Amino acid sequence: MEINQIPLTDRYGRRLNYLRISVTDRCNLRCLYCMPREGIKKLRHGAILTYEEILRLARIAVGLGIEKVRLTGGEPLVRQGIFEFIPKLTALPGLKDVTITTNGVYLKDNLGRLRSAGIQRINVSLDTLRPRRYEKITGYDGFEKVMQGIELARKLKFHPIKINVVVIKGLNEDEILDFAKLSIKAPYHIRFIEYMPIGVKTGVLNFRYVPNDWIKGQLSRIAELVQVSKGAFDGPAEYFRFPGAAGQIGFISAVSQHFCHACNRLRLTATGNLRPCLLSDWEIDLKSPMRTGVSDSELAQIFLKAALNKPRSHFLACENSTPLFGQMSEIGG
Repeated sequence: MEINQIPLTDRYGRRLNYLRISVTDRCNLRCLYCMPREGIKKLRHGAILTYEEILRLARIAVGLGIEKVRLTGGEPLVRQGIFEFIPKLTALPGLKDVTITTNGVYLKDNLGRLRSAGIQRINVSLDTLRPRRYEKITGYDGFEKVMQGIELARKLKFHPIKINVVVIKGLNEDEILDFAKLSIKAPYHIRFIEYMPIGVKTGVLNFRYVPNDWIKGQLSRIAELVQVSKGAFDGPAEYFRFPGAAGQIGFISAVSQHFCHACNRLRLTATGNLRPCLLSDWEIDLKSPMRTGVSDSELAQIFLKAALNKPRSHFLACENSTPLFGQMSEIGG
């Protein structure tokens, strides 16, 4: 069986060409909506995929038509060996784009290594522009480090630099205008993300998301937003800009406006499970068969099975929705 002759397409005709890979469950922050302050039980080293295993699965996925890979965590920059692994990943024939999502704490000191490894596009998760609030949200006094990393990335011409803002009622919705104004003079892509209740430890914040339509209304106080076309690898976000602005404003509205019909993603968890939908607990094991010696063709069949089990839609905010128990730090967002 020739792997590259079997495209990843689900039963609803969606072409799946984007794989998000969580390289670790560990993180140096304890964000209120993601992880309890005491942390979660860490996975044993043997429970997570080795870099060699990730590279093998990525190569198989590219043979099935995956064109973009995003590295996530936890925090991917905390895993030892990450800068030796990334060049091997970016060198895979047929892989067109490799990006990374980071909380930015270690960004400033590692931008040169990221560029040498073949990374040009960066997503930084940042939910406040206020140092004291940053410490309250994350449990760590690191706001200045993050901002210095973002600014240096801009000077080094990484592009795009996307700043992901999870907006939660009562926590940071009063900073919407401040974030949006960052896009006027600098070429940042500010992306407002509706909070998604995932993980058994986050129940206290469930459904305190702020609808993006409300955010759009608030931004009209600055200027009229003009919609812009998406780039080749922009995913589900809607993009706009203020007239004459250097950057853009993005909206990811997973709760209020499902974009499932256009979803092109699969997710590989740190433990080696393939998850066809972030907002469903269904996943399929790749690690166990791989470690028992199955062939690449047999692993490719598992990818195809995952694609065929991708649901038509998720059910967040629906009357009969069920809670999601997977931890975001392991799934990779």
